[in-house]
Amino acid sequence: MQATKIRMKPGRSSSDELTEIDSIYLTGCQQVGYYKKEDIHNYLIGRPGNIQVNIYPYPNIVPATSSRGEKYVRSTPDSSLKDNLLNLPRT
Repeated sequence: MQATKIRMKPGRSSSDELTEIDSIYLTGCQQVGYYKKEDIHNYLIGRPGNIQVNIYPYPNIVPATSSRGEKYVRSTPDSSLKDNLLNLPRT
């Protein structure tokens, strides 16, 4: 599966914080569409490596938890200056 775009929380459209992502658009799955970041987090706990960001070098998306206990996702680090998820188109 690939993440192709993101939707930020209301009022946070220009944020560069991963925790401000509301949902992520996934392709290559049975139900193409937006999925809440918490649902993707839970899915990836048992299925690491199943979702990649649709930006070269196509890093994996991995589950993470903030210091406040909020579930979110991020991509594996590469040479880009910010997380590749935040470089996806926003809707």
